[in-house]
Amino acid sequence: YFLLSHLAFSDISLSSVTVPKMLMNMQTQPQSIPYVGCISQMYFFILFGGLDNFLLAVMAYDRYVAICHPLHYTTIMREGLCVLLVAASWIISCGHALLHTLLLVRLTFCANNTITHFFCDIGVLLKLSCSDISLNELVIFAEGGLLLFLPLAIILGSYICIGTIILRTPSTKRLLKAFSTCGSHLFVVSLYYGTVVGVYFLSSSWDLKDIIASVMYTVVTPMLNPVIYTLRN
Repeated sequence: YFLLSHLAFSDISLSSVTVPKMLMNMQTQPQSIPYVGCISQMYFFILFGGLDNFLLAVMAYDRYVAICHPLHYTTIMREGLCVLLVAASWIISCGHALLHTLLLVRLTFCANNTITHFFCDIGVLLKLSCSDISLNELVIFAEGGLLLFLPLAIILGSYICIGTIILRTPSTKRLLKAFSTCGSHLFVVSLYYGTVVGVYFLSSSWDLKDIIASVMYTVVTPMLNPVIYTLRN
């Protein structure tokens, strides 16, 4: 529940960064956002998006310990370790967001400053720049890719270990118990990573389907998370 509370706060914050401005733009003309507001929106979006990423990895490790080492769960996942893991997630996410923000503000932007999105996404902003963005792209692929795939590797590794333990002595009761423990988390992970990978890795240009997919992980997934975990409880 300590991890869930931070995931819930991160989800509320992630939606609050983009949704209010999107709703205001739907009702008003002209649809605009100041430069400082756009940079701030991008910073907090990267921060809370990255925080979600790390918290899902920590929760996967929590489920691995609960199923693979049940008798040692209380000694391994003690309060101090939980606080340390969450604090590390916050610090890394803040540093990650600050790095990309500082690299972006050094760029100059062209006269055409129309954003083809409903929020200030870093990929869209880089396309508006007149400066050399090779350093930004290098950092996105190297540092950003590492911070995305490292938590994903932890999640996959945790569930591979869980699957190995369950299949070693398979039974309906054990399968149901494992699904009860991991089902909600697996569903949330699939929604989050499925839409993120679809938008940022399987598409070369921003179009309507990418914007719809972005709505999935910025609005729909954070909205569904409390429902998924509440039903599980």
